[in-house]
Amino acid sequence: MMKIMPNRLDRGFYLYQEEFEKKALDVLRSGWYVLGREVSAFEEEFARFNESRYCVGLASGLDALWIAFRVLGIGQGDEVIVQGNTYIASVMSITINGATPIFVEPDEYYNIDVSKIEEKITERTKAILVVHLYGQASNMTPIMEISRKYGLRVVEDCAQSHGARFDGQMTGTFGDIGCFSFYPSKNLGAFGDGGAITTNDSKIADDVRVFRNYGSEKRYYNRVVGTNSRLDEIQAGFLRVRLSHLSELETEKRRICERYLKELKNEIIQLPGIRSGATHIWHQFVIKTNRREELISWLDGKGIGTIIHYPIPPHLSEAYQYLGIPIGSLPITEKYANTVLSIPLYNGMTEEEQTYVIDAINEFQ
Repeated sequence: MMKIMPNRLDRGFYLYQEEFEKKALDVLRSGWYVLGREVSAFEEEFARFNESRYCVGLASGLDALWIAFRVLGIGQGDEVIVQGNTYIASVMSITINGATPIFVEPDEYYNIDVSKIEEKITERTKAILVVHLYGQASNMTPIMEISRKYGLRVVEDCAQSHGARFDGQMTGTFGDIGCFSFYPSKNLGAFGDGGAITTNDSKIADDVRVFRNYGSEKRYYNRVVGTNSRLDEIQAGFLRVRLSHLSELETEKRRICERYLKELKNEIIQLPGIRSGATHIWHQFVIKTNRREELISWLDGKGIGTIIHYPIPPHLSEAYQYLGIPIGSLPITEKYANTVLSIPLYNGMTEEEQTYVIDAINEFQ
């Protein structure tokens, strides 16, 4: 029996092993390990890739998100609109700053339903947090129209959407700030934690640079009460290697997902859709089924691993019970939490492995 994990990070390493190992030695031998030339070079290269004016490297995707709201001055008494079916880090970035998340249901593409945003806007609403979930760009044109109409800030959670576009424009360039994670499982993944913000606003970029380094723009001279959130030199080096290959890595994932979309044929499951005008970089391949536990068990019996992204929506998590949002308040979000399933997808996945997964799902009755 074949054994297939839902994700295989080692395959991504072996694809470019020599380059990664050479980069590690280069950084180790340089004698400079924090905020050096690798971080600066990566920031320039990623800004260029993302078609942004500025990129600032940070320690994680969560740091990128909460620091974004901090430098925008959003906090106690403010409200931020966010979709209900996101990863809890999106919501934490709001509440860490003392602001209140206002949840909106997702659309059929798992991203925020723009038709339900305006009804949630109050005099306390200060921003919309747009999450490009699973790798597909959100419906940005009407979101930006709403933000202009009401004078709202827009922060984009691009943790899963490196390189995705809407109407030809890169995610992370529509709003005030784009927030990225380089967690190892991402399409552009490091070998540890890492993150970044992108922006076209020079003041925001400068504020984030100062804030990430103890609030200091000159050593021991502190402008604000900041934090320690610096992208590591060695991780920046690894990210530069992977960024140089990102186009081929995304092409490979797209081909795998095109096979899935074409060859998965089982009326018990619902395949993901792609919105007109949006591109999908396939961070995850997410199906839906009302018989999820049975399917998980069936695939597990065949040595195929799966993951649920995500089994408990943030509003029902123990962490956010204080918000007082009862079960049934977000029925679409809750339905997704009970039916979505991510099937194996990773760079280096062999055709034999793909066929094995496809056949196993098609045989499920």
